[in-house]
Amino acid sequence: MEKCKLEIACFNLQSVIIAQENGADRVELCANMKEGGTTPDFEITKAVRKILSIDLNVMIRPRGGNFVYSDGEFEEMKTEIEEFKKLDVDGFVFGILKEDGSVNNEQNAALVVLAHPFPCTFHRAFDVVKDVNQSLESVIECGFKTILTSGQEKNVVEGIDVLAELVEKANNRITIMPGGGLRSFNIALLKQKTNASFYHSSAITDSSETANGDEVQALKGNRI
Repeated sequence: MEKCKLEIACFNLQSVIIAQENGADRVELCANMKEGGTTPDFEITKAVRKILSIDLNVMIRPRGGNFVYSDGEFEEMKTEIEEFKKLDVDGFVFGILKEDGSVNNEQNAALVVLAHPFPCTFHRAFDVVKDVNQSLESVIECGFKTILTSGQEKNVVEGIDVLAELVEKANNRITIMPGGGLRSFNIALLKQKTNASFYHSSAITDSSETANGDEVQALKGNRI
């Protein structure tokens, strides 16, 4: 069976180092863990790029809260993508919705084009879309390569049935990456039930905002 891959969400430089040293395949760099992740600082990202040999994806999210953005915020997202491209990152993570809970095809597609040739992940904005199946098709149509989702529940275990359905319906047209409450003690179940190929975790096991090296290793080791 093909080996699955692991992305670690990192909120500081220490987590980035821990993720790489303990076998992660990719880092998703963010700021503001309590807000669910926002765009990281440019200078910190520059430092991360210098020490990281594995792939680096950067969150593009101007603020916490909902995923409906003003014209000004959308322009800010465009500027951030253009700036981060200069650092030779490996991909971008974002997601924009409309007021009615549908995917904003126009704005998302524009950012995907701007990010080219770097691949884009549609983040957990997907967990609050109104129509999962229609949104899956919209995200594919926009040109995203990956969807990060907990299956519309507060964690991946509760959303496991939806995740399994999404993997099946995606049919290799896009990568469905389970994330949200994913830990070493439940990743084997997720793999068994969903057959996903890429998994996402912060690997944080205490009240800090820093990844745990043993947990990163355990996440790698528990995959079927």
